[in-house]
Amino acid sequence: MNAISPLSQMHEGYAAELTVRCGLEFGIQRHTIPQFEAVRKRWEQDLDFIILSIHQVDDQEFWTGDFQRGHSQQEYNDAYYESMIDVVEAYQGYSVLGHLDLIKRYDPAGVYPFAKSRDVIAAILERAIADGKGIEVNTSSFRYGLHDLQPSTEILELYRDLGGRIVTIGSDSHKPEHLGAYIRRIQRRLAALGYESFYTFEHGEPHFHKLEE
Repeated sequence: MNAISPLSQMHEGYAAELTVRCGLEFGIQRHTIPQFEAVRKRWEQDLDFIILSIHQVDDQEFWTGDFQRGHSQQEYNDAYYESMIDVVEAYQGYSVLGHLDLIKRYDPAGVYPFAKSRDVIAAILERAIADGKGIEVNTSSFRYGLHDLQPSTEILELYRDLGGRIVTIGSDSHKPEHLGAYIRRIQRRLAALGYESFYTFEHGEPHFHKLEE
């Protein structure tokens, strides 16, 4: 039996009362792509949405500091974005890139200048746009006390200027009280940046919702 088949039952059983959607976050590294692709294929019939995130490089975690330890700020920032472009060039089985500049959440040296990573970030965004993929704005930036949005205002402006339009909003909820937090606030910020819509997904297809300031 398909591991996610109960969702199909829920789709049918609750169709008259609510819409049930299913999404997954893939914390991919280049060498783990085959395992995640197997998951996607196994559950494909019930999946609406997949976030591609880089949570580790060389099997080292960011939040523990293992990845950053022993390296300069430039070295671990460069390695993070190089890992991401390596993955997106090799894998297209996703919907959006999650919290694209996640490394800044766990940067012990403080804010790394956007200008130093701009070119590689532009290459990542250009590849995502060419592949019909989007990016996620992650509202946990407020919860973590970051100085800017995640991804940053500069990245959102760059994505817009490169022709990117598919933007989703996620609250990165690890507790019930985090669910849906700051969604409206992000919608207003996106509108102020010149975006006209945000997106949700159904059976892998993006559906736009008009933004209002």
